[in-house]
Amino acid sequence: MRRVSSTLSLALVLLAAPMTSQAIEEPAYQIIRTMGDVELRQYSPYVVAEVTVPGPAGEAGNKGFRILAGYIFGKNKGDRRLPMTAPVTQRAAPEKLPMTAPVTQSPAPRGFLVQFVLPKGMALADAPVPIDPRIAIRQIPASRMAVIRYSGFWSEGNYEQHLALLKDALKAADLKWSGEPVYSRYNAPFTPWFLRRNEIWLQLP
Repeated sequence: MRRVSSTLSLALVLLAAPMTSQAIEEPAYQIIRTMGDVELRQYSPYVVAEVTVPGPAGEAGNKGFRILAGYIFGKNKGDRRLPMTAPVTQRAAPEKLPMTAPVTQSPAPRGFLVQFVLPKGMALADAPVPIDPRIAIRQIPASRMAVIRYSGFWSEGNYEQHLALLKDALKAADLKWSGEPVYSRYNAPFTPWFLRRNEIWLQLP
């Protein structure tokens, strides 16, 4: 997966967020093992708003964030504004996406899947229905993730370096992973590079 460039749209999504992510809500997880800079996390189920957009990655991120920002800021049935959460994630989209409810989405061509985590306690049936038909609401099932966390600029070099470190740690521990890496960002673009929280997730069986 290529890096996602910082965009005005991400600034809009996270404009009200603090400079560090500790005060904003994120999906619940437990750390089940630590291997140096890598954490193995067990995530509880959570609900996301997601959109699949074409590449390249930098343009896909811009499009996806803009679409999802509209949904979060009230472009939905009921005009509900949702509180800030983190992270905003992006990954290469699978060949097919599962059907969703209450909003359904037909299988999508390959592109980039951009997701915004909805607030804790919001069930799938309680999420506002998007006005934009490109947006789907989906529950992410409980999952086990290998995660590397790092600060610094949102650059391709920084991303590739830490993805390689994550994969090397898993290989050394004889652990397998599946699917595309998930690139997760927790801060607005105006956050100083040394305070940013960036993560890469790989799903474990």
